[in-house]
Parts: sequence; C-alpha cells; structure tokens
Amino acid sequence: MTGFAALPVFKALADETRLRIFALVTRFELNVGEIVAVTRLGQPRVSRHLRILTEAGLVHARRDGLWVFYSASESDALRTLGPLLADCGLDEDFSRAQEAIQARVTQTRSFFNAIAPDWRSMRREVLGNLDVEGRIVSLLPKGRSMADLGCGPGELLCAMAKKASALIGVDASAAMLALARSKPELASASLRMGELEHLPLADAEVQATVFSLTLHHLSDPAAAIREAGRVLAPGGMLVIADYLKHENERMRARFGDRWLGFTPGELAAWIESAGFALEKTDVKPVKLGLELGFFVARTARQ
Repeated sequence: MTGFAALPVFKALADETRLRIFALVTRFELNVGEIVAVTRLGQPRVSRHLRILTEAGLVHARRDGLWVFYSASESDALRTLGPLLADCGLDEDFSRAQEAIQARVTQTRSFFNAIAPDWRSMRREVLGNLDVEGRIVSLLPKGRSMADLGCGPGELLCAMAKKASALIGVDASAAMLALARSKPELASASLRMGELEHLPLADAEVQATVFSLTLHHLSDPAAAIREAGRVLAPGGMLVIADYLKHENERMRARFGDRWLGFTPGELAAWIESAGFALEKTDVKPVKLGLELGFFVARTARQ
C-alpha cells in the first residue's frame, strides 16, 4: 500500500472496536450519541477510540455549534481500505446506523407537522421584514416549470406562480402540504410528499428548482443538491436561500435546525460537485445576528 503513512494507520486500526467504528463512519456521518447507540458501547470508550482515529487522520470531526459529527476523512487510506470494509460482517451495525439516520428524518417531519400552523409567525422571528419570497422570485426566469423543494405551507409557491408555466411543490410534512393545498393560487400546482434527498420527480422534469431555508434541516444537504441536479433539464437553474454559518444554538430547539447554517465555501463546493456552475451569490442580514445567503447556479450540462 502506498500513498499514505501505513504505520500510524495500521496501529490505529489494530483494534476491533476502532475498526468497527471506522467501518461505520466510512458509510455514515454520525455524532457520538448515534455511534454509542449503534455500537452499544459506553460513550467514554467510543470517544477515546474516535480521538485515536482522528489523530491518525482516518476520521474527520465536523463541529456544528455544540454538536460534533464524525465521518471518514477523504484520504489515500480511505480509498485503499474502504473497499476492504464492504463485506466486514457488520451488517447489524450498518442497519442500526441507517435506522439512526431515518430517526432524524422522522424527527424533522414530526416537528414540522406540529408547528405547521405557526410557521409563518415563527419565521418572522428570524427573517423580520425581509421579503425572501420576492427576492427568490426576482432571480427566477419567467415561463418555466419550477419546483420548490421543501415548499412548506406554500408561500413561495404562490409567489412563483406569477412566473411559472407549471409548479411542483415537495415536502415531507403532511401538515405543511395540507396548508399549501388550501391555497386557491395553488389549485393547479402538483404538490408531492417526499424526502428532498430522494425527490419524487423524474429526471429533467423541471427547468428551475429552489431550496428556500430547507437545506439546514437535512442530514445530507449535498445529496439534496445532487437530486436537484438530476431533476433539472439541461441549462436549468438552481436557487438556494439559507443561513450562513452561525453559533446560535437556539435555532435547533426553536426551529428544528440540524445545521447551524453553512459557509459559502461549503455550499459552493456542494453546488459545483453536483454539476452546477455557480453564477451569483448575495448576502442579506436578518434578525438574531444571522445572515441569509442567496446562491444562483445552472446545470453545467447542455
């Protein structure tokens, strides 16, 4: 094996528990509590092994406010050893990890079902008088088929109706979609229930897609952006509006946020790796000391 310092890597993996944890984080990004639940080991033990794996350069720790998530570091070691872990007898661990990821999705869906009637007033606590919908619509081309991914109760869809030839709204919350369906302006819109990482849209079905304050609720925002690329026609437009990176932990408890915003570089990297060309960015201040970033991109394929 070449391309990486073999001795510290092999020393770090010369332990059954560390090998087990490393195999897990090659497939999933998990926090300590989730790794404890999956492996059924004590937290001090898990934390000690994660520290050794991190010091060996095998595991990357991503801090998001008070939370820390662990995943395998992109490295020659991962590229060399990863295929060897594909069949390592840890199917039960992988199954429990998948359940932990699904539990996040269920928790988010339940949260939005519960707060759906109050969502508009809750958003004003952060956004104040900023007309997010108007700003997004001003960025969209006229006369196109468009999809609002994470449409909630449909305010943005109503604004998009002035420009779109056909409208699709996707949300995982039945309560949010019920509110959207009650709006007369959306009588002809196609409102679909589904997860944003697995969109209920066909390949190249629309010409513009929007994520408005939705990506920070997802476990895997990069996967959702890739899905947006799949459902966009060649030359189609992607618009993202989301919070920039912050440290306000209140956003988790009050609004169910999973990510405390994103750095512009983080979003740009996901956008470009999904096959988009980033065209425009802008930042607007909102309340609570937060900033809202707007990103406009087009599919690079023609």
